[in-house]
Amino acid sequence: METQLAILGGGPGGYAAAFLAADLGMQVTVVDVEPTLGGVCLLRGCIPSKALLHVAKAMGEVQHLSDWGVSFSPPKIDPQALRARKNQVVATLTNGLGQLSKKRQVRVVRARATFENSQTLRLEPVGNQPLEDDRLTFGHCILATGSSPTRLKALEPPSARVMDSTAALDLPDIPETLLVIGGGYIGLEMGTVYAALGSRVSVVEMTDGLLPGADRDLVKPLHKRLERDFEAIWLNTKVTSLAEKKNAIEVSMEGPEGAKTQRFSRVLVAVGRRPNSAGLGLENTKVQIDAKGFVTVDRQQRTADPRIFAIGDVAGEPMLAHKAAHEGKVAVEVLAGHAATFEPRAIPAVVFTDPEIAWAGLTETEAKRQGRRIETAVFPWAASGRAQSVGRPEGLTKWIIDSETERVVGCGIVGVGAGDLIGEAVVAIEFGAHLRDLTDSIHPHPTLCETLGFAAEVYFGTATDLYRPRKKA
Repeated sequence: METQLAILGGGPGGYAAAFLAADLGMQVTVVDVEPTLGGVCLLRGCIPSKALLHVAKAMGEVQHLSDWGVSFSPPKIDPQALRARKNQVVATLTNGLGQLSKKRQVRVVRARATFENSQTLRLEPVGNQPLEDDRLTFGHCILATGSSPTRLKALEPPSARVMDSTAALDLPDIPETLLVIGGGYIGLEMGTVYAALGSRVSVVEMTDGLLPGADRDLVKPLHKRLERDFEAIWLNTKVTSLAEKKNAIEVSMEGPEGAKTQRFSRVLVAVGRRPNSAGLGLENTKVQIDAKGFVTVDRQQRTADPRIFAIGDVAGEPMLAHKAAHEGKVAVEVLAGHAATFEPRAIPAVVFTDPEIAWAGLTETEAKRQGRRIETAVFPWAASGRAQSVGRPEGLTKWIIDSETERVVGCGIVGVGAGDLIGEAVVAIEFGAHLRDLTDSIHPHPTLCETLGFAAEVYFGTATDLYRPRKKA
């Protein structure tokens, strides 16, 4: 087989690149081991987890109504029906991608591929479907192989009771007790789901705080709520061993209070992800890989091999689906001869817990580490009419402002729906908005998005709903 453009990986970056390339008139072949397009995000990550988090959120809102004098009987949970509904959501989206690939005449080949050289992929069949050919030659290739859960030998006893995120999303059952190893976004999101379904959830994290990459003031409201919803949160604590003992997993830990052992019905290991760069035959090309396993690329997604580009998780952090899709489009535009580069001012990140946390651009933590001169403007949601009316005043909206120009360089939000609010901040940061642009933009009332304008007013000391005069220089 021959193709103008080969794309290795059918995830958000891979299919976004494939569809744009086809729209621009290129002959495109996508090679992936999965039976459908979608990648980890759609099949075993973003989409199924958000479907389950929707259920958790709805259950939480029902419980919250008791504060308003409205009560319901305890819920009856059917795990099989939950799985079926989640799978239906995934099937609807994967079927849509399949139809789009056919309409665009994108050839999709299910196979395991390795590079023989810089122009040829060797294909091995996956499943029962035979291959048309065992070689695919290409003019250019975009590497979009994604990432996989990090595995630690000490945390991998031969037991189905020890799960990674993929197994946890399959909802094998609703365990009485669940230990989540890792206080990052994957562990906290899945812990939120299982806690809502009735499990007693505990979290153990090696560092001194949950979500190590986020600003502490954003994490604080979430931590406070999780202390209520979870059985326990252990920080500065390391898991030293796991062992299956009488229908449970015995976990040994070391922390500030010394060593202890405790048993859990199930354990979820969520200690990060690693790029899928091994076993691809990249040593047969000029592609270079760094010490962390990421493929080295420039701002046009070019690798050291002139015929091969790389995008998404395999090409570096942050490991986010929307970043992969954007990089995929940049790579295709470069191949089409356009003056495209990947140099965003803001890549939004969202943690879909309750409350949600979202940030974009420069964080306060990063600014301090870089020694950069910034100021912050924070509007607490306790002063928001909308937040009070829905009973969720624990949030806050924060702008990060360049001290010299008063232009926004970052934003952080914690609160219900934060992920849907961060988009305005991304646009403001990308366009280099002055903070005055935010105060001069009329936001609808009463909404949570107006807290973005209110936070800008705080900087100038003119917030109507909050008396906080600006400090004199």
